[in-house]
Amino acid sequence: MVIEIFMAYLFIGVAACALLNIITPMPQKIIRDPVHDVVAFQIEKPLDTLLFRLLNAQQFQRLRRILQLGMAHLAYPGATHSRYSHSLGVMETARKMLMHLSRHVSINEEDETVCLVSALLHDLGHGPFSHVFERVSGISHERLTQRLIQDPESEVHRLLWQHDRVLPEKVVAFLREEPKRTFLNDVIASQLDADRFDYLLRDNLMTGSNYGAYDLQWLLHSLTVDEASNRLAVTWKGISAIEDYVHSRYNMYRNVYFHKVVRSAEGMVKLALQRARRLAVQDRLEWPPRDNSVYTALLGQRLAMSEFTELDDVSVNHCFKLWTRSDDKVLARLCRGLLYRGLYKTIELSHVTNSEEAAALFNKAEAAITAAGGEPAYDLFYDEPADTPYDAYRPEGTEASEEIVVKHSDGKLTPFSTISPLPEALNSRLMFRRIHVAAEYRDVAAAAIRG
Repeated sequence: MVIEIFMAYLFIGVAACALLNIITPMPQKIIRDPVHDVVAFQIEKPLDTLLFRLLNAQQFQRLRRILQLGMAHLAYPGATHSRYSHSLGVMETARKMLMHLSRHVSINEEDETVCLVSALLHDLGHGPFSHVFERVSGISHERLTQRLIQDPESEVHRLLWQHDRVLPEKVVAFLREEPKRTFLNDVIASQLDADRFDYLLRDNLMTGSNYGAYDLQWLLHSLTVDEASNRLAVTWKGISAIEDYVHSRYNMYRNVYFHKVVRSAEGMVKLALQRARRLAVQDRLEWPPRDNSVYTALLGQRLAMSEFTELDDVSVNHCFKLWTRSDDKVLARLCRGLLYRGLYKTIELSHVTNSEEAAALFNKAEAAITAAGGEPAYDLFYDEPADTPYDAYRPEGTEASEEIVVKHSDGKLTPFSTISPLPEALNSRLMFRRIHVAAEYRDVAAAAIRG
């Protein structure tokens, strides 16, 4: 009888503990995100603990000081979100993708860790003003990201090493797609990757453009893995969701990324940095000092870890402010235009049918500005998009594409562009040709082009 009573109390105690665990949630850290709402980290889980610690590493916190869309806030005042929030969103999106894909294929703990860490850190090496600084300095953000992960001086490396001594090398190998590309790599870098999924929704929300929304939940639901190639695919029922997604990419390119104000400002940033670099090479740049991270980066020299951590939009904007008073009139004028929105004017050449004709018209504008006393290398620039919202299928024997593939119920794979007319139609409609010119030479350039 005593034993029965004891067992009854024991059962009640176990049940009470179980109920208490249900009522009392696991300890967690919560970040409220405007796109994904609640981003939760379960602290008792080693992977979540690692991800949360990486968020607070100095090199990752630096991303708070780099705008995701560079100069887009000059056209869309709300576009002041950072690469920090985007990187957090990529990690959360990748987590959702892996959760769904685990219903189709087995994903072990090691692969999940490497994939999610890579998603979080994929933009770690980005310099100021998005890709513009990279083009001037010649410093690849992909290579710099890998260096930061491998460099024992970085806090990111130390956190990865403490979790698993070979994790830094595993993450770098994954980013390099070694030993071979799999569906896990597609989660990070493909036409159906967490990067695109997040930045379209985030950029749409923060710009207020209302053109880039799409049904992420249904798109995620339609993802699958082609076991033969071990690559990411979508099921037939996801075609409408993919069309919606591709259309949102087109809209964001047309209305935000390729907006004439955005392109004008980005071109002026590039010209200002090129001018500053030229002066630095000639030892004529008055600011910053030789030991400043901006000066080192302008010359494309290797940055120490402490220098890299200081390199952000804030440090470059500080230079722009000081350069407005530079003895070099070209640099001063460009920086005043960037700080006070005195942007170059746009002359549309989109009616021109080919690049050769557009180049001829640009040469006329250059000659006219030279005759008027301007400096064509800094008073105008030509603008034609080099990328498109969709990488369409290429015939066998040509350069390989990374097109979205649709998996049928019988396992057959079909390129999305052969099913839907949308990719080709949208890409062809997105082409533009423009000349951006300093306001004082706008009429001179326009007259030369007309005549």
